[in-house]
Order: sequence, then structure tokens, then C-alpha cells
Amino acid sequence: MLNTAVRAARSAGDLILRSSDNIGHLRVDQKGKNDYASEVDRMAEHEIINIIKTAYPEHAILAEESGQHEGNDFVWVIDPLDGTTNFLHGFPQYAVSIALKHKGKLEVGVIYDPLRDELFTAKRGGGAMLNNRRLRVTNQTTLKGALIGTGFPFKTDLHLDAYTNMFRALTTECAGIRRAGAAALDLAYIAAGRLDGFWEIGIMEWDMAAGILLIKEAGGVVTDFSFNDKYMVSGNVIAGSPKMHQLIYQLIEPYVTDNLK
Repeated sequence: MLNTAVRAARSAGDLILRSSDNIGHLRVDQKGKNDYASEVDRMAEHEIINIIKTAYPEHAILAEESGQHEGNDFVWVIDPLDGTTNFLHGFPQYAVSIALKHKGKLEVGVIYDPLRDELFTAKRGGGAMLNNRRLRVTNQTTLKGALIGTGFPFKTDLHLDAYTNMFRALTTECAGIRRAGAAALDLAYIAAGRLDGFWEIGIMEWDMAAGILLIKEAGGVVTDFSFNDKYMVSGNVIAGSPKMHQLIYQLIEPYVTDNLK
């Protein structure tokens, strides 16, 4: 199943790269506020689903563009192009994200960055890898000197005040905060030790599923803003090494409003 996910991610990544030379001629639809989908998103998703369904026709699928495809207890969670806005601007930070759940448990995760040819893979109980090199989260133990990733709540103004307070609390304590615009890669970078911690409000399941497994298999911790494991439901995520996760949680917890719990 991991091999199937890798094959699908690489195939979609190749399609995305070929399309990057023709960005100005792509059809782009607006799904909601600051939420866009290009024909490349749909073509890449179609490619991924074809490969998965050929190998496992009975499996279910949850995909960003086409939604739910019914099946058995195995569910593939697919973001064919995380960072569409980046892609459409030629900003080099986007990836393919594919995860597999069985009865709700994450079993396989793959994030592929086609521009850098970086393949992040994880298998439950089998560790996390980057191009066959084993990954571990950072051993940073203080916020001083730490590099933190985030994503702005750009689709709604509802949580902007809470987020701004969290940002202010963290930015005065750490070395820097990065908002690169592709949550899947942010999470992969936590697993690879490139970022020390991460938090975001309102991520979708297909943005985070593969990355969460990568982080856990690399020795990290992922929770929602209530220190529980309901992040797939709420979309609110704190991630990092055990120590870094705790430090971020302590700083942002005073600003977690009731509708973020």
C-alpha cells in the first residue's frame, strides 16, 4: 500500500511539474474565499485515484476536489496539490499528500515535493523517511532559537483575533515564524527537523493526514488546541517534538477561544 501511494504521488508530481510551464493558460475556479482549484489539481487527483483504484478497487477515498468515494474500511485521504495558490504564482512551495486510514487509524503517509524531488514516507510502526533517510523530530528544548511554522486563517476572519494573539505570544519568544503556504510540507518539515514546531487553525483532513503520521513516526506529538486528538475534526493543530509541542501549547492556550476547543 505504501508503494501504491508512492507511485501515485510521483505520477501526480510529474503531471504538476509538466503543467508548471503553462500556468498562465490554466483554468482556475474559486471554491470559496481565498480558496482556488486549478485544472491541474483535478488532473492530479484523477491520476492518483486511478492508480489507487486499479490496485485497490474496493477501498474508499476522501479527496479534496471530488469528495467522498464509497468503499470498505480502508480510506485514502488525498490532497493532489497542497499549495495551489503558491503553484499558480510560481512560488516554489507545494506538494502532493496521500494518506491511508484503516478503521480510522493512519497506516500510510506520503508527501511528495516534485520541485525538490523529496519523498517523505511513513508507515505506522515503521518510522518516517525522506528519500530513504530515517527522520527524527528536532531535539530543540527551548523556544529561544526555535523556528516555528504556521498558516494564517485566510479563509475566514472568524478566528483572526485569536490567531493574532497567538502569533504575538510566540513571535516574541522564538527565533522566527515561517508561513510558506503548504501545510503538508510544513508538517513534513517538522518530521525532518527543519521546523521545531507548528500550529494552525482550520486545516482540512487531506492537508494534514499524511503529515501527522510522519510526525508521529519521527517521534513527535500532534494534538488539537485542547491537548486531545480531535484535530481531524476541529482542524486545529499543534505539532512538534514532545518538549516543543508543550511549550507552544502553553503560550497559545490563553488565547484559545471556546469555538477553537
